Amino acid sequence: MLTNIISIGNSKGIRIPKVLLEMSGLANKVELKVKEGEIRVIPAKVNEEEINDTMILSEKSLETDWNKPEDEEAWKSLQ
Repeated sequence: MLTNIISIGNSKGIRIPKVLLEMSGLANKVELKVKEGEIRVIPAKVNEEEINDTMILSEKSLETDWNKPEDEEAWKSLQ
C-alpha cells in the first residue's frame, strides 16, 4: 500500500488506515526503530508500574474489585 508523508506541525507523519491498524494489533503506544533504510513501528513494551498507576478506575480493575460483600455492608449504613 502506498501513502504520502504529510506535514504535521514541524514534524512529518503518515496516516495508517484503520484496517492496517486492526490487522497489526498495534495500540496507542508504539516504538519506532530505524534499520537499514526502514522505519519499523512495533508495539511498545508494557511497563507494569505504568499499568497499575493508570488502572484506578479502569474496567480491568473494576472487574476484580466490584460488588464485594463488604461493600454492600458499608453502603447499608449510608442508606
